[in-house]
Amino acid sequence: MRLKKYTSLLLILMLMFSFAACTKEEPQAEAPAPAPAEQPEAPQLEDKVVIYSTHSEDLLELVATEFTKETGVAVDYINLKGELAERVAAEKSNPQADVMFGGASNLFMDLKAQDAFEPYQATWDASIDPLFKDAEHYWYGTIQTPVILFYNTELVNPEDLPGDWADLADPKYAGQLVFRNALSSSARVMYSALLQQFEQNATLDEGWAFMTAMDQNTKQYFDSGSLMMQAIGRKEASISFSVLNDIMDNKINNNLPIEIVDLESGSPVITDGIAVIKNAPHPEAAKAFVEFAGSAKVQSLLANAFNRMPTQPEALEGAPAWMSEVTFKVMDVDWVDLSAKQSEWMQKWDTEIKSSDKDVKK
Repeated sequence: MRLKKYTSLLLILMLMFSFAACTKEEPQAEAPAPAPAEQPEAPQLEDKVVIYSTHSEDLLELVATEFTKETGVAVDYINLKGELAERVAAEKSNPQADVMFGGASNLFMDLKAQDAFEPYQATWDASIDPLFKDAEHYWYGTIQTPVILFYNTELVNPEDLPGDWADLADPKYAGQLVFRNALSSSARVMYSALLQQFEQNATLDEGWAFMTAMDQNTKQYFDSGSLMMQAIGRKEASISFSVLNDIMDNKINNNLPIEIVDLESGSPVITDGIAVIKNAPHPEAAKAFVEFAGSAKVQSLLANAFNRMPTQPEALEGAPAWMSEVTFKVMDVDWVDLSAKQSEWMQKWDTEIKSSDKDVKK
C-alpha cells in the first residue's frame, strides 16, 4: 500500500512538471530592426556653370579651378566690371548666366527687387552675420570690403590730412586727389554714401555742392584701380580712396609708401555678394557654386591669396594678420535707401557734376 502511495505521488509530480513545461511561454522572436530612412538623392549637377562677375581674372580662375576639382563641373566666367548689374537686369527674361558673383550688396538688393534672383539657403547660412546676407536667402556676402581714404606718406604730413570726407572740398587739396570713375562699383558706393551723409545730416543740395567742389580738386579719374594706384605711387597725386585689401596689398607687396586715414564719419563697408540668377540655365550647378564660393574654406583661400576679408568668422581666424590689426570707424550707411537712390544719383554725378575731360581710360 505504501509503495502504491509513493508511486501515485510520483506520477502526480511528473504530470505537474510536464504541464508546466507545456504551458511555459515560448520566447518571442526579436522584431526586425526598422529599415533606415531613405536619404534624399543629391541633385544631379549640370556639366557647366556660367558666372557673371566683377572679380579679377586670377581670383575667378582660382575659384573656378578649385570648384571643378571638387565637383567636375566646368566654369565659364565673364568679368563685366561696372556693367554687371545692368547685364543681369537686361537678361532677366532670358538669363544667359547662372550666378552673379561680386558687386556691392546694394546692387543685389536692387536686383532682388527686380525679381532677378532665385532664393537658396546655403548649409553655412547660420554662421553668417545678418549684416552680410539677405534675410530671405536671395544673396550672401562672401567678402567684406571697406572703402577707405589713403595717402602717400612722402607727400602729405599727418597734420595736413583731412579730418573727414567733407574736408576734400577744401581748395588746399586742389590737384592732390585722384579717384575711380563711376564704372567702379566701390566708387559708386563711395560717392552715393557721401551724398547720403549730407542728405541725412544736412541737405542733399549741400551734398551736390560738396561733390562739385571735390571734383574741382580732383586731378584725374581712372577706369582702372591699378592705374590710379600707380599715379599715387609716382607722386602724381597724394590722396585717394580704394578698397582696403587693395591698399594693403600695394603697401605690403608693392612697398608703396601709403597709409589709411581714419576719418571722423567713418568708411563704408561694402558686402561683396553672390546669388543664383532666377531661371538660370544650370540651376543645380549654380546652387553648388554658391555653396562652394561662400564656404569658409574658399573664403580663407581668398583671404590668403588675394587679401580679401571674409564674412565667415571661421575663415577670418586663419586670415592674414592685418585683417584683425587694422582699425577704422565704420560709416553708418542705410543700404536699402542707398540702393533705391544710387542709380539716379550716379546718373547726375556722371552727366552733370564730374569733369569728363579728367577721365583716363585703362
